[in-house]
Amino acid sequence: MENFLYQATIYLAAAVIAVPISARLGLGSVLGYLAAGIIIGPVLGLVGAETEDLQHVAEFGVVMMLFLIGLELEPRALWNMRDRLIGLGGLQISISTLLLMATAMAAGQTWTVALAIGLTLSLSSTAIVLQTLSEKGLMQTNGGRATFSVLLTQDIAVIPILAFLPLLAAGPVAQFLGDGSIRRPIESAAGQAAEAGDHPVSASLVQGLPGWGVTLVTIAAVGFIILAGVYLTRPVFRFIHATRLREMYTALALVIVVGISLLMTLVGLSPALGAFLAGVVLANSEFRHELESDLEPFKGLFLGLFFITVGAGINFKLFFRDPLDLIGLALLVILAKGIVLYLVGRAFGLRRRDNWLFTLGLAQAGEFGFVLLAFSTKQNVIPTDVSQKLLMIIALTMLITPLLFILYDVLERNMRDRKTEMKPDKIDDQAPIIIAGIGRFGQIVNRLVRASGFKTIVLDHNMETIQLMRRFGYQGFLGDPTRPELLRAAGLDKARILVAAMDQPAQVTKLVAYARRQRPDLHIVARAFDRNHVYELYQAGADDIVRELFDSSLRAGRYVLENAGLSEYEAAGAERTFYTHDRQSLRELAQLWQPGVPPSENPEYIARSRELAKDLETALMQLAEEHDKKSA
Repeated sequence: MENFLYQATIYLAAAVIAVPISARLGLGSVLGYLAAGIIIGPVLGLVGAETEDLQHVAEFGVVMMLFLIGLELEPRALWNMRDRLIGLGGLQISISTLLLMATAMAAGQTWTVALAIGLTLSLSSTAIVLQTLSEKGLMQTNGGRATFSVLLTQDIAVIPILAFLPLLAAGPVAQFLGDGSIRRPIESAAGQAAEAGDHPVSASLVQGLPGWGVTLVTIAAVGFIILAGVYLTRPVFRFIHATRLREMYTALALVIVVGISLLMTLVGLSPALGAFLAGVVLANSEFRHELESDLEPFKGLFLGLFFITVGAGINFKLFFRDPLDLIGLALLVILAKGIVLYLVGRAFGLRRRDNWLFTLGLAQAGEFGFVLLAFSTKQNVIPTDVSQKLLMIIALTMLITPLLFILYDVLERNMRDRKTEMKPDKIDDQAPIIIAGIGRFGQIVNRLVRASGFKTIVLDHNMETIQLMRRFGYQGFLGDPTRPELLRAAGLDKARILVAAMDQPAQVTKLVAYARRQRPDLHIVARAFDRNHVYELYQAGADDIVRELFDSSLRAGRYVLENAGLSEYEAAGAERTFYTHDRQSLRELAQLWQPGVPPSENPEYIARSRELAKDLETALMQLAEEHDKKSA
């Protein structure tokens, strides 16, 4: 018990220290977890043999992640992905395998060993890539969706690859070495074997069955998952709901994931694939959000544990024997896969940022490579010395992956999508009202003003937005509203009102400051992103500053008050009081706001903000008392 508590303290403390530091440095949580594992394992030697056992537990992080992803995908959406699953994913695996196989044969390996190496290294890291895409909010981009399609195809492809590998065996099935020379960061149904020595063989529902029997049992297991998801989950959830015990929801969610993993393991399939299938089946369930909230903390914990064990399991003795050779081979794998991914992405219509995300995100080898490597070694397909080197190469590519995402961030910041760029329009008209920015904010302003009989000149840098306006009969000019020559052509020298409504806060501030310098008498209405932006615009010289969500949030608050017990008149009074007080507060706080200093680090700002908050509470209480007196 004491040893367990000691190990738990080490793992948790390492994560708590390393991950926040990594996140603050902009490196992401994955690199933090990997670094934590390296520090407590190979560097300090605080953990050792138990790491391999923990890796079996850590598999549930990947399983839960795919289950939660499945909950976000309706079966119809999955069917709509079939072209990418078969075409994009299938091409990536096939071409990557052939290219890596040719590279291995050039290095002196036989074609059977080279093919096994190609298949092993063709798969990418589902755990690292999906976790990083989620953290960076890139899952819904074209590149993110394409990446997910390939990862899903790879997870499915593990099954036929495992069935194919024994056919490449060079001789009798070798006994798996249990001396620690091969480490397995993740065990799946594919592993199919226990440790060497006296460990019993894992139970199986398909062991000893003929081929047709295995097929029937496998189909029956998948069918059971689908039917149980459709017909059994609702009554079970209703039964649990009747107990009114919150922890029972969590227990049920864990039973679903663990039970599916067990069933998939017994029939020789990937637990992750089974969990994903169950998630898709339950995507339309009214209990979907309940399952997500219950499993999300466990997913994060187990995924973090998985990454730590990968870092802790790296054999640095092998690495230091020939570090340059191993690093070079790891980079060669990334380069070879990257070339294939880039060309395949281009062939399927991915361009620029999306294609770079697709290429750099999937260029590494993955955790299923560890599974295939262990299985290939056991089946005497890949020699032990080669498998040890491949293990290190896979681990190094996974360690490099967070750095590839950082490279993507750099490329994304410096990359501009030229396909949407056009030369600015020649402005041949002027109006007393200039509206800069015609997105969801500016278009409402423009419609109201024009419908009221006033002429406007609209400027926007987005070609698609301007073209859309023109299709609906509105005139607009393409160009950067912050460019002085464009503003002069639009009539800035004679205009009465300027509306700065662009989406980028920095551009709005820049436009307001320039217009105020050129025209001290011009009335400027500016769109603000938040309170700090309000203060910037106030100092830049805006006359009327509108926070983009303030009025809608205030109206929503009034609806809450009306349904919480106040009358419409009382709720409207509270709304007016809040609105008036907030405008006065902003003017006062703008005098105390200091550029470059966060309000939380400005003592005078904090003190006055607290005083104003108390004043608001007092004003609202007085208003309520007045209403009570009138109603009495």
